[in-house]
Formats: sequence, C-alpha cells, structure tokens
Amino acid sequence: MASDRQESAAHRSGCPINLTLEVLGDKWSLIIVRDMMFGNRRHFRELLSQNEEGIASNILADRLKRLLAEGVISKEDDPSHKQKAIYSLTEKGIELLPIFAMIGAWGRKWLPVTEALSIRAQLLEEGGPALWEDFMEELRQEHLGIPAKPRSGPGVRERLHAAYEEVVARNAAAPA
Repeated sequence: MASDRQESAAHRSGCPINLTLEVLGDKWSLIIVRDMMFGNRRHFRELLSQNEEGIASNILADRLKRLLAEGVISKEDDPSHKQKAIYSLTEKGIELLPIFAMIGAWGRKWLPVTEALSIRAQLLEEGGPALWEDFMEELRQEHLGIPAKPRSGPGVRERLHAAYEEVVARNAAAPA
C-alpha cells in the first residue's frame, strides 16, 4: 500500500468519496455514463446529438478521454466505419448502476422531476438490488460480451424504455 504522502501527491486525499468525485465529480461525466447505460448510446455522434442537456462537442470529447483514462469506459474501432469508434462501459462503469439508481431515487424525492424523465428512476428504485443485478448482467452482455442467463420476456432496459414511452403517450393524450 502506498504511503499517505504518495497518495496525497496523486489525489487530494484517500477518502473514497473524494476519490470517486475526482473520477466522476463533474456533471458531464455522469451524464455520458447515464446515456451509455440507459440509452445504449455508444458512438460520439449519438452521445452528442441525443443528449437532452446539450453537451458541447469539445466537452464530450474531453470527458470521453477522461473516462477512458480512468477505465470507466473503453473504446474500439467500429468495424462498420473506419472513422467511427464504439464506446463501451467497463466493469468499473457498469458497477455504477446502483449509484445511478440511488441518485435517481434521491432526485425523485427532493427535486422537481418530470414524470416522463423520472419513471425509469422510479422503476429502478422499486425493483431494488435484484433489478439492478439483472440490468448489470444485460450491460455486461452488451458492453463486455459476457453471455447472460436466458430470460423470458423483455430485458430491463426494454422495460424501462417501455415505461417511459407509456408515460409520454399518456401525457400527450391528456387534455391540455
């Protein structure tokens, strides 16, 4: 184990919360991981154009580079296009899912969320650790190529997306 003096040279402190914030402590890094995790956005253009918060391309490029350096995501050449890359969550990134579930639960409780954008957080909160494990298994299959257990019915991301679509449709049909 490194001495406290060596650790402080590389990091502000050895506190696990501080160290995590050094990796993920800016808004955009969390949003990128969220979009990869819940939206299955794996290409630069998808992450840029399908981002509700309006990330700038230079910020996206910088955060992808930082997430790669920290081992939260990986990058491979896209076999379908020479100049494209495919970004994937690593195990380190996939294991952030319970944190995202808890952030979503906290946000639902304390902040003025919209029904459509909080339905997935509600389902993750209600499903708890068992649902999170199922979703992480799906993410491992999609991002790491690890075979998942056979399942009957739609996967977790499909169910989360269907719930979102249902709320959007219901709100669109509601009288103004």
